[in-house]
Amino acid sequence: MSSNPTHPIQIAGLKRELPLFEIKPGLKIAVLNILGDTELVEACAKALAKKLETLEYDVIITPEAKSIPIAYALSVATGKPYAVLRKNYKLYMGDATITKTLSITTGAPQTLILDEKDSDLIKNKKVILIDDVISTGSTLKGMHQLMAKAKAKVVAETAILTEGDQEEWEKVISLGHIPLFTK
Repeated sequence: MSSNPTHPIQIAGLKRELPLFEIKPGLKIAVLNILGDTELVEACAKALAKKLETLEYDVIITPEAKSIPIAYALSVATGKPYAVLRKNYKLYMGDATITKTLSITTGAPQTLILDEKDSDLIKNKKVILIDDVISTGSTLKGMHQLMAKAKAKVVAETAILTEGDQEEWEKVISLGHIPLFTK
């Protein structure tokens, strides 16, 4: 059991304690890690699917890696296909589309890559972007850049949680919000 302090939250009717981690001096974030939490992923997918019922879209887009389970579960719940924006290029990805962004969790530049096969899936289609947590918006910005290059129209931004300045994320369809923790 970790001795880190936690932040209690209720998401899609389930309670979780999110561990707090210092990402730079004087700034902690509550970390949502949905990997392996099937109960939470399925509950969130059902709740997000309900919020997306009135939207017209063709494909769900997510960045690698922690948000893949929610994209998959949302795909099952809605019957819509999903595509994953990868972080590393592999030869089988063919003529991939690439953009760069900066990750808050790593503090380093991050590459987002759209596989050639997925380019065909989303070209001239309406897409929704989904991430586990939207904090600074840097990954979201990279996803938007990639969708523009791929000629896909973003019709909504979604996340399990938003973080930081709540007003900044008013247009994001989410299930909750977590603050940043400063000294």
